[in-house]
Parts: sequence; C-alpha cells; structure tokens
Amino acid sequence: MAAFDLTGKVALVTGGNGGIGLGMAKGLAEAGATVMVAGRDADKNRQAVKALGANADAVAADMAEEAGVKAVVAAAVQKFGRLDILVNNAGINIRKPPQDYVMEEWHRVMNINLTSLFVCCQAAYPHLKTRGGKIINIGSMMSIFGASFAAPYGASKGGVVQLTKSLASAWAGDNIQVNAVLPGWIDTELTKGAREQVSGLNEKVLARTPAARWGTPEDMAGIAVFLASPASDFITGTAIPVDGGYSAQG
Repeated sequence: MAAFDLTGKVALVTGGNGGIGLGMAKGLAEAGATVMVAGRDADKNRQAVKALGANADAVAADMAEEAGVKAVVAAAVQKFGRLDILVNNAGINIRKPPQDYVMEEWHRVMNINLTSLFVCCQAAYPHLKTRGGKIINIGSMMSIFGASFAAPYGASKGGVVQLTKSLASAWAGDNIQVNAVLPGWIDTELTKGAREQVSGLNEKVLARTPAARWGTPEDMAGIAVFLASPASDFITGTAIPVDGGYSAQG
C-alpha cells in the first residue's frame, strides 16, 4: 500500500475542526500525514487535535480576510517546516430565496467559499512547488445542481470546480495535482441546519440517494487519502462526487 502512504507529508486542512474537514483530516492522519487544521473555534480546534493524535496541531483561522488566509499557510509551514497537501474545506452557506439576499450576504459566501480558497492556493503554491504537492478543493453537488435556497453557495461551488481546472492546468508542470471533491448530503452541523430550514429535505435526500442514507464525515476519508497520495499522481483537474450515487440519478 505504499502508493497511499503519506508518512512524512504535511497537510493543511482549512475548516478541519469538524464535519467533512475533520473526516478528511482523520483519513490523512491515519495514512501517516502530519496535519494542521485551521478553524475559527478554539475549543473545536483542541478537540480536533486530540482526535488526530500526536502529529497534529491547529491554528485559529480568519478565512474572511486575505491576511488571515495567508497567515494560516505560514503557520503550517513554520510549525512543520514544509507543506505537501492543501485541503480547502472552509465554507459557509446562507439559505434564502434568491430575491431575499442582500449584497453583504452574497459577498460573504463568495468571499469565504471561493476567494479565500484562491488566496490559500496562491499562498501554498511556493511551498508545494519545491517538491510537488496536492491540492484538494471541496466543491459540492451544488457545483452540478441548482438549489432554490442556496444561490450564492451554488455559484461559489461551481466556481470552485472551474478554478480547480484552471489551477490544475497552470501548475501541472510544477508537479502539483489539483482536484475537487463534490460531497453529497453529508450529516454535519452545516446540513443539520439545512434539514431544519428546508421542509422535507431529509425525505427527499433519502429518496434520491441510491445508498439510501446520508453520508458521514468518515465517508470522506478515503477520497482525501487517494487524492493526497502518489496513487493519484496522474489525476488532475477532476471533480469527483462523493454522494452515495445522488448525482447519478437523472
């Protein structure tokens, strides 16, 4: 299983103190990587580090500001001396009908979900370039489908896929593979809010998903290890759904 061995690699996972981010961080740690998680909540950061084991640390993150994003990358490199894997998972959603958003809400979602992701990739690039590396951007099934209650979120996640393709093309010569993961309905704090706000969502998800269940954060671990490891060295610019078959349904 040497192709999946991440021993000696350093990974930064934004939004890595819970949900999908923590599920991916656990997978990377179990494969041997040293992991830095970035999150806003200091208590959740501490709990995440405890769950990840001795080769882990956390940094407080303000992903809404360019300086804060760059500081997260700098903290990972300063702490562990290198950076090999970047998982851009930090994101937010504000659920409303399209006509009800104010511009501040639109800009906040786009800024955290897409602009800060781009800034993080830029900041990581010089470190990844030195020996090659991996970038995993977290999109969404709403990169493919529309949702009446998530216009800015869907727009930002569609942008993540197109940005992933551009970065993959630009940085292939530097031996940096850039891919996107499109989670389906994963049972997290974020989607708990969706179930509370969108009537009948749980039943609709179960009816459309061939796996007949919601995903769990642990379901994201395997794809993280694969895309972070040498096993995926000839894969770049892709967007891979992890959704129990949801997107396979017409």
